[in-house]
Amino acid sequence: MDKDFILRIAQTAREQLLAGTPMQVMMSWGVTDFAAMEFKGMAALRFHVNGRLFKGYVVIAYNASDYYEVYLLNRDGVSCVHNEVYCDELGTTIDEAVESGTDKEEYDRYCEAQLNLLIAEQD
Repeated sequence: MDKDFILRIAQTAREQLLAGTPMQVMMSWGVTDFAAMEFKGMAALRFHVNGRLFKGYVVIAYNASDYYEVYLLNRDGVSCVHNEVYCDELGTTIDEAVESGTDKEEYDRYCEAQLNLLIAEQD
C-alpha cells in the first residue's frame, strides 16, 4: 500500500476525530502516540488510550466502502467495535468503547464520584 495514501488517510481521520470530539472527552481517554499504519489491508490511524473501560490501542481504519472501522487492540487481542462508522460518529463510538460505555446515568455517577474524591483530597 502506498505510504503517502496511508499518511493522508491517517491525517484525515485524526483531523475528523479532533474536529468532532470535545477535547475533554478525548483527554478522558488518555490519548497518546498517534501513528499512521496499514491495518488488515486498510490505511489507518492508531493511537494509545488509557480509558476507564479499555487500555491499549485504538485503530481507525478506512475501508473500501467509504466507512471507518474502529478496532481495539491490547494483549488480550483485537476486537472490532464497529465496521461502518461515519466520520462524525468516531468520537462517540470510541468514547463508548474506551471511557463512558452506553449507560449515561452510570457514567455520570462515576464522574460525580471521581469529582467528589478530588474535592475531598483538597480538604
